[in-house]
Amino acid sequence: MAQRTGWIAPVVIASTLATFLFLAASLGVQQAASVQAAKQMVPDNPSEHTPPGQPIPYSHKKHLAFGLECKKCHTNPEPGKLMTFPATSTCMECHVTIAKDKPSIQKLTEFAKSKQAIPWVRVYTVLPGVAWNHRVHLEAGVKCETCHGQVREMEAMSEVTSVTTMYSCLHCHEMSQAKTACDTCHKH
Repeated sequence: MAQRTGWIAPVVIASTLATFLFLAASLGVQQAASVQAAKQMVPDNPSEHTPPGQPIPYSHKKHLAFGLECKKCHTNPEPGKLMTFPATSTCMECHVTIAKDKPSIQKLTEFAKSKQAIPWVRVYTVLPGVAWNHRVHLEAGVKCETCHGQVREMEAMSEVTSVTTMYSCLHCHEMSQAKTACDTCHKH
C-alpha cells in the first residue's frame, strides 16, 4: 500500500503547479489586454454614428484588403490641414477594367469623364475654433487608425472614435508627451 500512495504527492504537486501556471498565464493575458486598452489613445465614440450617405458606395475594407495604403487615395497638400479625397483618375486606374459593369462604377466613370470631383461627404469634422493640421500628426508618426479607428474593417466609413473631442486630443497629447497648452490647438 505504501508504494501505491507514494505517487499521489508528486501528482498533486504537479497538478497544483499546472493549475497555478494556467491561472498565472490567464492573468497575464488579461493584464496584457487591459494594457492594450489603456494604450488606445483615442477612445471609441460613446454613441453609434450611422455612416453618412455617400454619392458612390465605397468599402475601405474591400479596397484595403488589396494592399492599398491610405496615402494612395488621401494626399495631404499644403498647408497640410486636410487630407484629400481621391481624384476620380486614381479610382479609374483600377476601375477601367475592374467591376466596370456595376452601377456604382458606371457612376464613377461618369464623374471621371466629366472631370468632376466626387462629392464625398466628410465623416469627421474639425470643430470651430480648433486649428487642426494632419501634417503635424503624420510627421509625428501618428497612424491613421489612431484617430479614425480600424478603417480596414469598415464597409462604410463612420465616426467610430471620439477624436473630435477636446478630451481625446488632450488625452492623446498627454500619453504622447506632446504639448497641451491651449494655444497648441486654439489660435487667436
